[in-house]
Amino acid sequence: MRLKSLAMGLSLVATLALVAGCGGSDDKAKVRLLNASIGSTSLDLAVGDDETVVTSGLAYATVGDYENVDPSDSLLEIQNSTSGATLVSTTPTLSTSDKYTLIAYGVSGSVKSALITETEDTPDSGKSKLQILNLAPDAGSLDVYETATTDTTLADAATLASSISSGSGSGYLSIKSGTYRLVITAAGETSDVRLEIASITLPDKGVSTLILTGSNGGLLVNGMQLVQKGSLTNLPNSYARVRVVSGLSSGSISTSLGSTQLLSSSTSPAIGAYTKVTAGTTAVSMTVNGASVTVSAPTLVAGYDYTLLVYGDAAAPTATLLTDDNKLPTSSTYAKIRLLNGLSTNTAEMTLYVDYSAKASGVAQGYASTPVQMTATTDSLVTVNSTASSTPLFSQTDTDILAQGVYTVFLLGDGTSASTVSASLVKER
Repeated sequence: MRLKSLAMGLSLVATLALVAGCGGSDDKAKVRLLNASIGSTSLDLAVGDDETVVTSGLAYATVGDYENVDPSDSLLEIQNSTSGATLVSTTPTLSTSDKYTLIAYGVSGSVKSALITETEDTPDSGKSKLQILNLAPDAGSLDVYETATTDTTLADAATLASSISSGSGSGYLSIKSGTYRLVITAAGETSDVRLEIASITLPDKGVSTLILTGSNGGLLVNGMQLVQKGSLTNLPNSYARVRVVSGLSSGSISTSLGSTQLLSSSTSPAIGAYTKVTAGTTAVSMTVNGASVTVSAPTLVAGYDYTLLVYGDAAAPTATLLTDDNKLPTSSTYAKIRLLNGLSTNTAEMTLYVDYSAKASGVAQGYASTPVQMTATTDSLVTVNSTASSTPLFSQTDTDILAQGVYTVFLLGDGTSASTVSASLVKER
């Protein structure tokens, strides 16, 4: 398929606002709000210096009605519907009689905005125009591939866009109208699939935008298709990511979730890799030293990352599901760090220190602390102490905790003394 890149039409305004339009009253612009901010369950749109609320209670993955905005008083504010707090504001240049969609994206607590114009020319018959916006701040740069809906691989895929960084777009692409399968991957990594859209229809003589938004886990993305001056279609992810971490002091462990193998005859202690699985409730099959272990079927929510932690006595281990937050820090100078306590014998609570400053405390066996943000640092001392002893169970000097890094300190193994602990600081991303 021959693709033709068209004029970008994406001007970045202060908050990465990307501008759009179509008809309205003679002296007003028309603006509608689209909620693509994961975790923001209800948003308002306020306009003008008097902050008049014109759209209220807009749920995630929905778009509001067009509202009149005076181009000479074009302040646009996205507000929390419950508290009325302003989450982000912008004052773009608007044109009378044009239509715009203001997109709220990012995560709750770090909402950003993008404004797109809806004035792109209609393509010829048999053609459709599509622009792709990467509004997933935690996913990194993304590639987008197109295949027939019957394909299951990328062997015959056409590349629609490459290395779209967060906050940027592809520009309009001219594509033959029809129904396609789209696959979104990490830039340059076809095996790292972040979203698969089994079927998306690009209308004849239509103009639409594929909006890629974030997820609660951080790496996976969700999608939405916005038709110019038209409707919004939600294209959510149907997968979660799961890994198995074994804190058992010894032995062999195998684990499957449904038909997906997570660990195969791995020697404990062990930290498995994240694997994509279909969200929902799925049976777990686990053996330790060849003996079957009963594990309750977990319920996995699409877009989340999870750790299935196994610890305790190898003859009767305990398995618990932990929710992981692998979203990037909200500041370019910060890192995130947490402690996961998978010790099998030591039941004391644990405290994580970086350069003698506590970053997590009271972390009980079988639990993980909530990740905390900290200023990036180099040549630091990382230690973990139990409440029962002043002697560290884990100590690592000359440690670099890099900006925009996400870290977990794993405590695994027996844990009755430092010599029986398998501990490591892992950079998750």
